[in-house]
Amino acid sequence: MQESELHDLSDDADYAASIQQESASVMMTRSDSGKRSEPDGAEVVYLKDNVTIHPTQYASERISGRLKLIKQGSSLFMTWIPYKGQSSNARLSEKDRNLYTIRAVPFLEVRSIRRHTPTLGWQYIIVVLSSGLAFPPLYFYNGGVKEFLATVKQHVFIVRSEEDANVFLVNDFENPLQRTLSSLELPRAVSSASVPSSVGGSPSYESQRRNDGVIYDQSSGIPRVGRHRQKAQDPTRDLSIQVLEKFSLVTKFARETTSQLFRENHANEFDPIERRTSINSFDVPEKSSKYAEKIPDGSSVPADPLEFDKVTLVWGKPRQPPLGPEEWAAFLDSEGRVRDSNSLRKRILYGGIEHELRREIWALLLGYHSYDSTYAEREYYRSTKKIEYETIKQQWQSISPEQAKRFTKFRERKGLIEKDVVRTDRSLYFYEGDDNPNVNILRDILLTYSFYNFDLGYCQGMSDLLSPILFVMEDESESFWCFVALMERLGPNFNRDQNGMHTQLFALSKLVELLDRPLHNYFSKNDCLNYFFCFRWILIQFKREFEYGQTMRLWEVLWTHYLSEHLHLYVCVAILKRHRNKIMEEQMDFDTLLKFINELSCHIDLDATLREAEALCVCAGENGAASIPPGTPPSLPLDNENSLLYSQQDEVL
Repeated sequence: MQESELHDLSDDADYAASIQQESASVMMTRSDSGKRSEPDGAEVVYLKDNVTIHPTQYASERISGRLKLIKQGSSLFMTWIPYKGQSSNARLSEKDRNLYTIRAVPFLEVRSIRRHTPTLGWQYIIVVLSSGLAFPPLYFYNGGVKEFLATVKQHVFIVRSEEDANVFLVNDFENPLQRTLSSLELPRAVSSASVPSSVGGSPSYESQRRNDGVIYDQSSGIPRVGRHRQKAQDPTRDLSIQVLEKFSLVTKFARETTSQLFRENHANEFDPIERRTSINSFDVPEKSSKYAEKIPDGSSVPADPLEFDKVTLVWGKPRQPPLGPEEWAAFLDSEGRVRDSNSLRKRILYGGIEHELRREIWALLLGYHSYDSTYAEREYYRSTKKIEYETIKQQWQSISPEQAKRFTKFRERKGLIEKDVVRTDRSLYFYEGDDNPNVNILRDILLTYSFYNFDLGYCQGMSDLLSPILFVMEDESESFWCFVALMERLGPNFNRDQNGMHTQLFALSKLVELLDRPLHNYFSKNDCLNYFFCFRWILIQFKREFEYGQTMRLWEVLWTHYLSEHLHLYVCVAILKRHRNKIMEEQMDFDTLLKFINELSCHIDLDATLREAEALCVCAGENGAASIPPGTPPSLPLDNENSLLYSQQDEVL
């Protein structure tokens, strides 16, 4: 990729106009910051007063404060502190102001900045975190958006989105590949080495942020396959409620804005629900759209238009025992070809696979081997792909320390991978203990993949997807190629612009609207239509929601693509419908719902959920398929010979 392909900010007239103002702005800021108490080593590089948040939709209700950009070491932090004792409305208490305070958020955790310039009114920005969630819109009543973005550009790598000229993608220039998907609670250990040391004993802004709350991993549980050992005390199982409030909190106004943006992004692209033909079997009467309006008044929860007992009685088939060796042999001819791949996939859909067969069958489900290949052909293919894998692996293994000093992207990716693999499924016997060779293999595969797919590279969460594959395949080369096949489907989940994730969340919202209109209306009334509370489910395919053995069972069912290549979305709908009454009876808002969804981890009945997801998929039929935009992951990307599969314009090696 050539440097000229980068979408830099130099084409932005606002920046051209603001360059002359930068020096004066920074000089003013530095002069002013000298009067304030900042930690040693911290420098205020931007300061703006009267930056305002609107907690509600009413313009009269606002909280004004001071916005700062603070440089400490090589990191840039953003803070917004409300003024004390000042409020435009008596109903906004000191507690309200403290709730919206933004304390030392590192740009390492910022995904993008969206700039809005209304025809009438004031400019504002929305800062979106790596998790996809957002802080409330920040209104600049006295101007300053241009200077803010110009200052960010001086210290952080920032490029314009190809799809929206008002969206600027942000990455910390020191570690541009870090994906701090904190609200997903992916594995993350906190050590003293990860906290920058402060000079002269003064607290750093990084340590101040950690004092507000530490994001811990919520473990997926102990696997049922093989020997295992439970740690006596695993802090990663703790859930930081304060962080959920601080960093997963999206205020009502911000969620309204985000939902509106979400609707705008798709309104002109794909909206099959608006065009679908009504089907009496599961269309909700018109009066049902009013049910959500009555919930706050204490009325009963609206009836489920598709009651599980009735739906599964008609469509949901009982789960079967897993596919065993004798039955598997009957699917093969004398040379090892699968006689009927559809029948095999159907059998796996309803029962899964016994563990001893997974290595052979997963390679077929993922497309590493074709169903019509023979034993001999598969063995030959394995040997040729092993040579190819070793060739790719040698590319990074041959990098000398002197070369690595001049290869920033390699050092950053290698460092991130090494941090993640030592925190991935370490309670499983296969990965436990110091100097575990399987952890090293996990690292080598991910590093090799980052060279195989330069544009996508490595993103946090990939180690979660690779771990069960290596556990099953127990071969480095085969695990790599199976992972490559899986990422052909799930790679868009990790794109920088998160379009793959947003497309799936959009499709999920349409399926809920189709299959449970009262629940959809409830989410609409309570500002939950962005479905960000399902983000973790989709990103890593429910890896954190079930025990290890159950996760493998779920994945092989999803990989069959027998009923739908998007069965995972129907699994989401099934879980939501299973808990719909509790959600509506307790009148959960976004924050309560997010906490509730996270606490479902390892408390979901897999067999019942799969049966219900199947019933919903069959019930939805063509209308369900029409609700999902073409190319939505995990389907293969749409063919486009003129573009890369996972282009990351700002990731140039």
